[in-house]
Amino acid sequence: MNDPIGDMLTRIRNAQLRGKSTVSTPASKLRARVLDVMADEGYIRGYETSSDRQGHPTIEISLKYYEGVPVIRELKRVSKPGRRVYLGVSDIPSVRQGLGVSIVSTSRGVMSDASARSANVGGEVLCTVF
Repeated sequence: MNDPIGDMLTRIRNAQLRGKSTVSTPASKLRARVLDVMADEGYIRGYETSSDRQGHPTIEISLKYYEGVPVIRELKRVSKPGRRVYLGVSDIPSVRQGLGVSIVSTSRGVMSDASARSANVGGEVLCTVF
């Protein structure tokens, strides 16, 4: 697998299309930090780390629905392995006039676009959530 973040986002999209309450993905620190931002912004209920049958670490993501409709309407990967997108603090775009959030990997960790602006740091724009 060349794009672990893209794989996780696709698993979340597919699970929401099927109406699943949880989805499992292989564990990594970067995936956990992206899920922390999504949980802080209210797009998922949360996540737990566990192990599968072979002993590999996994993350169980609890998806969030409002009146049967998924809270996440659009989940898009911005920076891909073939084309990385790095932006300065003044160039980080707002998603849907502030209704969505960009998840940015900065030198101070993975954070939302609003947190990156307040910390005055830029970085790699991993994905956008709306």
